[in-house]
Amino acid sequence: MISPGIAAVAAVLDAPGTPVTLRGLPVPQPAAGELIVDIEYGGICGTDLHLQDGHLAIPTPVTLGHEGLGVVAATGAADVIDGNGRLLSVGDRVMWASSVSCGRCSACADQLEPTLCSRRQTYGVNRTVTADSGPTGSWAERIRLHRDVTVVKLPDEVDSLSAMSLACAGPTMVHALVDRWTIKPGDVVIVQGSGPVGFAAAALAELSGARQVILVGGPANRLALAESIGLGTAHVNVIEGDRQAALAEAVRLTGDAYGADVVVECTGVPTAIAEGLRLVRRGGAYVVVGQYTDSGDTVINPHQIVFRQLTVVGSWAFTGSHLVKYVNLLPQLTRRFDIGQMVSVFPLKDVDEAMRSARAGDVVKAVLGVGR
Repeated sequence: MISPGIAAVAAVLDAPGTPVTLRGLPVPQPAAGELIVDIEYGGICGTDLHLQDGHLAIPTPVTLGHEGLGVVAATGAADVIDGNGRLLSVGDRVMWASSVSCGRCSACADQLEPTLCSRRQTYGVNRTVTADSGPTGSWAERIRLHRDVTVVKLPDEVDSLSAMSLACAGPTMVHALVDRWTIKPGDVVIVQGSGPVGFAAAALAELSGARQVILVGGPANRLALAESIGLGTAHVNVIEGDRQAALAEAVRLTGDAYGADVVVECTGVPTAIAEGLRLVRRGGAYVVVGQYTDSGDTVINPHQIVFRQLTVVGSWAFTGSHLVKYVNLLPQLTRRFDIGQMVSVFPLKDVDEAMRSARAGDVVKAVLGVGR
């Protein structure tokens, strides 16, 4: 049991368009099957910035943060089993899936796509702060995880910052490139975007046996980082310099000048879609992952879809099963790629500075060091 009346400092968004404020929230006792986790790190995702900007309609107030890693501090009366079937105990280092779907609607039960559940409850997004909720996201010192949340114990050999580097992007890309579309050994892959989602796409493409992984993005320092940590076989800067020439170079690098077998969009910029359609070879696939928030309409040439006979696949968010697969992949990921280098750590008290740095693109992955 935790001591009654303990308050945890949490970063709370009271309304879209307002600054995040720090305040103490009471920590509830865990009910049967629940966990209390002392948070070590809470990740800052581009979605958090969009939530603050009002680009997704959410109820407020809410503790932001849907990416978290911490240590089990207390358990309720019943045993808690992690996503790999292991009993969880106080002191275990864990990550958790931010969302819980209803399990009964058509999306959950018939389509087997719980990410599409209209009743999905997500920590850091639509679980509001109430008088007895405690912190409802990972930008806090402590959180209560309800019994339906998928929690997974981290492998001992994986350090926490490496796990946090792709905390949302990793399982999101597992959903996209395992469930929604499969990269085959020998495929040539182009990844649009050099943020965490693009880095995750490049990593999974290489682990899937892609013959080439061409990372198209920028600025130069991000591409240099990707190269230094082993992500991608080629790196093309479309941010600085002649953009059309750079896109033509990406196609040339595919080897036959016809384009990639698979292009994965990870930019979040609507105008990238028209460009991406022209990077795919005829008969190839275009997997769109980055357009998570509504950044507006864009103009495309639909002839490119028909002429190239493309398969266009959208992929939305991730579930607990995708998080488990990501965590289980972490030993292999960290042996091959030095993904911990992506991370810049800010103390919780500097959450505003961390959000500014993430918004400006000064860092690849901003993480709040809550328990540091």
